Amino acid sequence: MCARVLLTGWFSFLDGEATAGDVLALRRVEEVLRREGIDYDVAWSAGFRPSALHLDEVRPPAYTHLVFVCGPLHGPRVEELHRQFAHCVRIAVGTSVLDPQDPAVSGFHRVLARDAPAAEPEPDLAAHAPAEPATPVVGVILTSGRHEYGERRRHGEAAEELTGWLMEKDCACLELETRLDSRDWRLCATPGQVQSVLARMDLVVTDRLHGLVLALRGGVPALAVDPVEGGAKLTAQAEACGWPALVPVDRLSTRRLDHWWNWCLTSGRVAARQVRREFLEDPESDSAAGLVAALSERPETAVARGGPGGGGRRLRREAAAEGGSARPDAR
Repeated sequence: MCARVLLTGWFSFLDGEATAGDVLALRRVEEVLRREGIDYDVAWSAGFRPSALHLDEVRPPAYTHLVFVCGPLHGPRVEELHRQFAHCVRIAVGTSVLDPQDPAVSGFHRVLARDAPAAEPEPDLAAHAPAEPATPVVGVILTSGRHEYGERRRHGEAAEELTGWLMEKDCACLELETRLDSRDWRLCATPGQVQSVLARMDLVVTDRLHGLVLALRGGVPALAVDPVEGGAKLTAQAEACGWPALVPVDRLSTRRLDHWWNWCLTSGRVAARQVRREFLEDPESDSAAGLVAALSERPETAVARGGPGGGGRRLRREAAAEGGSARPDAR
């Protein structure tokens, strides 16, 4: 009789969890079975992969062997597999054994443990799993919004669309925060720490002004969305920095986001490094340059000048259009 194997693990249980290590261990087992020409299916949690094969959909008589991959052997969910697949040869591989007398352990015909009492430990299956393709590492810096913009605020809408769009991308997203806090280990305590994190990103997606500026300061491309209807400080800052990858919230669409995503991960890398060079080479181009002159005015002679001053860098949109096919209507 030909073997037909059902691969299970903690990633199969509805209330279990799928960790990167578990799934890599599964990949290693799949690799071995494919190499030997052994037919198999994988049972996934409906909470993790809704469209895949789930345990409650499986027909146990269709299988000759049940294999449990990775993780600790304990608890009623593992014990239930022994009852549900009582007719199968049941094997655990790459697992941890806490108590050899536990029914969850003793129910298996073979246990090929990675660690067990009085046994030599074995390398975890994930260590020898097939290599996974690298994906972009994306820092995500979002804000709940500034109330000074009143009815023009569309921060919630922008964040919802951005995060939904990011879920469809094959990338590693890291939620980042520019707020500093010396009492919370989850947050950076200094600007240097923030900059060190950002420098390791391939791309920053943000609706914050300083998310844009700090990314470019580190030579990292930023895909910015201005969450204020009609544009506000983020749009102004993108113009001041000559940065084209900005989408206004009232023109937010998957097409525009995809366009700037592709540009940022190609031509945008060079453009971001150029912005960084400009920051370093021309530190006197910001409004601080006029501060000394303003401070030299005597109170009795100073004239109120409530309006904004001029200045700003040339826009890089023309260069982006030439080097990265950045269409003007993509904004």
